[in-house]
Amino acid sequence: MTNEEVNKLADKVVERMMKIKSMESWFDHIRHSEASHVQDYRNLEMTEEENAIGDIAKLMTLLNLFQEKEQYEKCAIVKRRITVVNKILKKYSK
Repeated sequence: MTNEEVNKLADKVVERMMKIKSMESWFDHIRHSEASHVQDYRNLEMTEEENAIGDIAKLMTLLNLFQEKEQYEKCAIVKRRITVVNKILKKYSK
């Protein structure tokens, strides 16, 4: 490589690093702002049942996704977790 090519490559590397740093700074700012959705989510103070309902919805979505991709090992893991969450939900179905 010539010196000019090395300098161009170095410029591109620095430019990408600056973009990454800018993105990290922006994310940190948003994450720590009062308007952050993450903070709103923490303030929900959900019950065990509400958490379990959210978990089962997520797990069913993942199960469908993994089945479509024929990732059966992941399906088995998700099914085990679904069994655990279903036990929690049974406590509240009485």
